[in-house]
Amino acid sequence: MSKLVKKTPKKLGQRPASKAHKTNTELVTLRLYVAGQTPKSLSAIANLKRICEQHMITKYRIDVIDLMANPQLAASDQILAIPTLVRKLPEPVRKIIGDLSSTQRVLIALDIPQELGGRNAISESA
Repeated sequence: MSKLVKKTPKKLGQRPASKAHKTNTELVTLRLYVAGQTPKSLSAIANLKRICEQHMITKYRIDVIDLMANPQLAASDQILAIPTLVRKLPEPVRKIIGDLSSTQRVLIALDIPQELGGRNAISESA
């Protein structure tokens, strides 16, 4: 005897959710590498905070790493340009370079689950 399996059609323009993004309990860990208090660095920090506050549906953590104060930290994530945003968790690691002014580019490049109105910050380190 066979069972009837009813599948709901996918909505146009939506990607299927990956296993990593099926729950809202997973922590997204973001590391932003900057160089001092330059306008580009400050813009990247502000843009990242705005994007996370407006679009994240999961809990997230932002670590801002100033390479002027700790240049040796660039080696761990192989940072060649700044500002660079690295999504450490969930794996795989993803990177994006620039001031993060294009919200859609950031969300797509880092494969961050998104929803309007999400406020899930755990902590931020400066």
